[in-house]
Amino acid sequence: MKKFEEKTLKTNKIYNGKVVNLQVDEVTLPNGKTSTREIIKHPGAVAVIPITNDKKIVFVEQYRKPLEKSLVEIPAGKLEDGEEPEITAVRELEEETGYTTSNLTLVTSFYTSPGFADELIYIYMTDQLEPLEEQVAGDDDEFVELLELTLDEAKRYVKEQRIHDAKTNYAIMYLETLEMM
Repeated sequence: MKKFEEKTLKTNKIYNGKVVNLQVDEVTLPNGKTSTREIIKHPGAVAVIPITNDKKIVFVEQYRKPLEKSLVEIPAGKLEDGEEPEITAVRELEEETGYTTSNLTLVTSFYTSPGFADELIYIYMTDQLEPLEEQVAGDDDEFVELLELTLDEAKRYVKEQRIHDAKTNYAIMYLETLEMM
């Protein structure tokens, strides 16, 4: 038995969507009582920290409907069924930035919101970007604008809350620790 394990008694699937599924589980708690858990099932995601030859970070700005505002973020996207994270990383990099790479380094992975979701995001980094000769078509419903920022500029965007998501904040803190910029 796992420490503090909650045994599932019943699962009620509420919604199956394009990106997430929602279920409500009835569980037995470690003390024997029961409770419910609202759970978002997500296929996982990847993000890439792309660094140009002149040591700038490539970001995308896009509108985030749940927040009703635009954010500046590192390129990222959802894992497709059966797709390896590194393949997703290159695909998202190409679709969102017009760059490709043959050299990705896995930085880390982490759960984005473990209190209610199982989404695991993989963070990769590359400093070997090559412009694509032909642009790759992205998602029909995704509109992004490219920005290339120095680390200091990115830190200013964090203070201004133009960068305000966990994966991008993590990327900036990681780059600070490398002292490469």
